[in-house]
Amino acid sequence: MFKAYYLIILLYSLLLANDMSNYTQGLEFYKTKQYEKAYPIILQEAQRGNKEAQYLLALFYENGLGVKKDLIESISWYKQASSTYAYITQTQENNTTQTITTADVVDDENNQEQKGLQFIFSKMDLSSPNVKDEVGKIVNKNFGILPYHSNYILPISYNKNSYTKKYSTTQISDEKYDSNTEAEFQLSLQKNLSYNLFGFNEYISLGYTQHVWWQLYTDSAPFRETNYTPEFFVTVPTSYHIDKLNNLKAIRFGYRHQSNGQDGYRSRSWDRLFLATFWQWDNLFVKVEGWYRIPEDRKGQEFYNGVDINAKGDDNPDILDYYGYGDIDIKYLYGKHQFGLMLRNNLKSDNNKGAVQLDWSVPVSDSKNTYWYVKVFNGYGESLIDYDKSNTKISFGFSFFRSLF
Repeated sequence: MFKAYYLIILLYSLLLANDMSNYTQGLEFYKTKQYEKAYPIILQEAQRGNKEAQYLLALFYENGLGVKKDLIESISWYKQASSTYAYITQTQENNTTQTITTADVVDDENNQEQKGLQFIFSKMDLSSPNVKDEVGKIVNKNFGILPYHSNYILPISYNKNSYTKKYSTTQISDEKYDSNTEAEFQLSLQKNLSYNLFGFNEYISLGYTQHVWWQLYTDSAPFRETNYTPEFFVTVPTSYHIDKLNNLKAIRFGYRHQSNGQDGYRSRSWDRLFLATFWQWDNLFVKVEGWYRIPEDRKGQEFYNGVDINAKGDDNPDILDYYGYGDIDIKYLYGKHQFGLMLRNNLKSDNNKGAVQLDWSVPVSDSKNTYWYVKVFNGYGESLIDYDKSNTKISFGFSFFRSLF
């Protein structure tokens, strides 16, 4: 029994060593431009999940290296590789070479420290794929955090109406903030937890967005409102057949919580299950999302009588009357410019409410990741504290990431 077990382990090790030897040979074929010989070896390794091989295979299809040129297949392998790779090759004393796979960060904007780090790590023995993978993460300072929604800071955000100080959901206050102009910023990040776990090329991800409205131009400059939105979701790309048929690129579904982190009468929160579809027609990108609110029990009368301000239950039972059951987000690229339109409506004829947002961005000078950013908002639900109040405002500043969906 034990002998058979060890024999299996030995055979597996030999097979694994043979596979790595074949892959090394495939890389040599690639370096010497013997692409027809390299292709089947790289393909086999890419199918095993090797990110470097997946990227190389994408290059094969993109440029027609030893295989018929196929841009759709190239894009598919680029997606699986998850990032663009560059190669640092250093000749050793024994005249052999070793290659480190890194994200494509060696460009004109990189500083000498980053290039120095990559040279230092290129001296390491990277024959083990695991070592190569870990070194690549260190070189690129990559721990898998990606931008999610747009990230921006808007020093000027002017509202046509003044902001009311909210202390109670049961009493109307006439106290106003001193200024109709404030600053606004948003941080939105995504962490992919796994890829292709169920065999659908899907990503399982966590998302987090923090949106802040800052009364910068008043005494003590308080944060008027902060909204926190953690999410858990799965993104599934469609098949090429569906894509060609109707331009549907992907489907996303998940759970979203949103709250303002307050307690008592200032508390606002709700939980949703959501389903989103992503479409593209050339430079036009469309996201259509619908949601189902997870119901909560209504708070007791003691809360509304002011006896128990920390009672558990629904902070905002009528929020769907203002947010509706979904939204449409449209982006259009025109040269370096991006134009955006968001539409939201409760689709009620007797008590119709919704919101519309227009935005525009363009790179600052020749920057690759900093943009001038302007947005105009009108309607309900701009922030949780004012979800039931209509606002009309224009904001101006900088965006540091703009999403297509």
